[in-house]
Amino acid sequence: MGKTITSPNKQFIRRIIKHYLKYDKENPFIFISAMLAFLGIATGVMVLMLAMGIMNGTQEEFTKKLFVMNYPLTILPIEENAVNDTLIEKLKQKFPHLQFSPYYTTQVISKNDGAVQGSLLYGVDFEKESRINNIFQKAKGNSKSKFRIVIGEGLSFEMNAPKGDKVTLYFSEQQAVGFGTMPLQKRFLVDGVFKSGLKAYDKAIMYTSLEAFEKLLKRKEGMYDGLHIYTKKPLDEIDAIKALLPENVVIEGWWQQNGNFFSAMQMEKKALFLVLLLIILVASLNIISSLLMTVMSRRSEIALMRTLGATKREIKAIFFQLGVIIGSAGILAGTLLGAFGIWVLTTFDIISMPADVYGTSRLPVDLTLSDFSLIIIGTSIIILLSALYPAKKASQTDPLTVLRNE
Repeated sequence: MGKTITSPNKQFIRRIIKHYLKYDKENPFIFISAMLAFLGIATGVMVLMLAMGIMNGTQEEFTKKLFVMNYPLTILPIEENAVNDTLIEKLKQKFPHLQFSPYYTTQVISKNDGAVQGSLLYGVDFEKESRINNIFQKAKGNSKSKFRIVIGEGLSFEMNAPKGDKVTLYFSEQQAVGFGTMPLQKRFLVDGVFKSGLKAYDKAIMYTSLEAFEKLLKRKEGMYDGLHIYTKKPLDEIDAIKALLPENVVIEGWWQQNGNFFSAMQMEKKALFLVLLLIILVASLNIISSLLMTVMSRRSEIALMRTLGATKREIKAIFFQLGVIIGSAGILAGTLLGAFGIWVLTTFDIISMPADVYGTSRLPVDLTLSDFSLIIIGTSIIILLSALYPAKKASQTDPLTVLRNE
C-alpha cells in the first residue's frame, strides 16, 4: 500500500491566516514588523517603477534628438568616388520606397562680426534633404543665391548671424593670391537657422548646396562623400541594402554610430535596477523576521494544531501564504503608488528640465511593459524565497517537545 497524500484543508488554512493577520496586543512588534515589510516592498516597487520609467523616458528623448540629426542609415565610401549616382540609381530601382540624400562634407572656419567658429559644412541637395530631415526642411529659406547656407541656432547666436546676414567661410583648400597662396574663402548668405535641440549639433553644423560645394572645392559632379538613407525600419532594411552594395562601400545604422552612448545608458539602467532591487531584498528580510517571530510566538498553537490533525503540509502552507500575502499586498500598493507617481510626473512640472535639451520642460517618463514585468517577477521571486524558510521552520515544529515544555 502506498502512502496516501491528503490535500490541505483550504478553509482551515484561510481561517488561521486571517487570524494571524490581525493585530496582536500581546505581540505588537510582530504586526509592526509585517507592516514594515509591506511598506518596504511597496516603496521598493514604487521607486523601481519611477526609476526605470525615468531612465526609459530619458533614453527615448535622447534617441529622438539623436535621430533628428543622425540619419537612419548612412553609406560611406572605402575608396574614392565609390558613392556615386550610379550606385544611387541602383538602390532606387531596388528600393523605391526609400529616400536618398547624397552629400559632401568638409571642415570649415566660419567668421562674422569678429566671432570665429569651427564648423562642419555639408553640401546637400536641398529638395532631397528636406524629404528626410524635418529640421532642415523647416529652416531652409527661399533664397535664389547659389552660395547660401543653413546654420544651427547656436552657431547663429555665437556669430551674431541671423537669417539674411552673411558669414565668411574659410576652407582648408588653398587658392593662389599674387605670388603665394592663402586659404580659400567665400561669403555665404544665411538662408535659414535650424534648431535640433542638441547644442553640439546646433553650434557646429551648417548646410549648403551641392552646386556651391562643387564650384568652390572642384568636386566631381555625381561623386559624393556619403549617402544618407531614410527608412522607417532601418533595422529591417540594413541587411537587404548591404547585400546589394559593392565591396568598396560600407553601410552604418544610426544605432551603430552612437553605440557607445546607448551601451552606457543600458549599463546604467541595469546597474540602477540591481541597486534598487536591494531595497526589496532588505524589505524581504522583514518578512522573514516577521514570520519567524510569528512562528516562535505561536509555537504552542502550531503544536496544538498538529495534535488535532493538522499536517506539516498545512502548517507550511499557512506561513508560506502569510508571507506571500504580505508581499503581494506590498507589490499591489507599490504598483498603484508607482503609477500615480508616473502620472504626476508626466502631468505636472514637478521637476523642471531644460527644454532646449529635452524638447520639454517635464521630466520624461516611459515605463515599458517589459521593465514593469521584470520588476514584478523579480520582486515576486524574492518574496517567495523569503516566505519559504519560515514556513519550512514552522512545519518542523515538534508538538510533543513544545507541549511538554508548556
